[in-house]
Amino acid sequence: MGNKNKTVSFRVNEDAFETLRDIAEERDISLSAVFRDYVDMLVAHDGQVEVVPEHEFARRPDDEPSFPPTVEVPKEFVRERERLELEVEHLNEQLDEHKRYIEYLQEQLETGEEIIHLEDLDGDHDEPYQLG
Repeated sequence: MGNKNKTVSFRVNEDAFETLRDIAEERDISLSAVFRDYVDMLVAHDGQVEVVPEHEFARRPDDEPSFPPTVEVPKEFVRERERLELEVEHLNEQLDEHKRYIEYLQEQLETGEEIIHLEDLDGDHDEPYQLG
């Protein structure tokens, strides 16, 4: 079985929310991504994550990894993801269209007067059947 994502929710006061939203805008990511990054960092370091004021962070030695971690994502990756999202949307629309067509055919089948089952055609019949 694969890993399934779980949802965690909690409440923060309005000031904290605004600060978090500012952080997300500054990093040019969604607010959800800020939380996912924090949770991933927390899990990766076994809960040993330290919150450090920015002015103190600047004085850390260069050999320590930066926090929060940053990753450069190629534009091709972002474009491919967007393309795949559009394709998923298109395939979902096609699936809905096919479902409606199946429902239509089932309605036609229910209202039809003469129905010939294919297994009935396998018997020894002298007269040919004509579909039309």
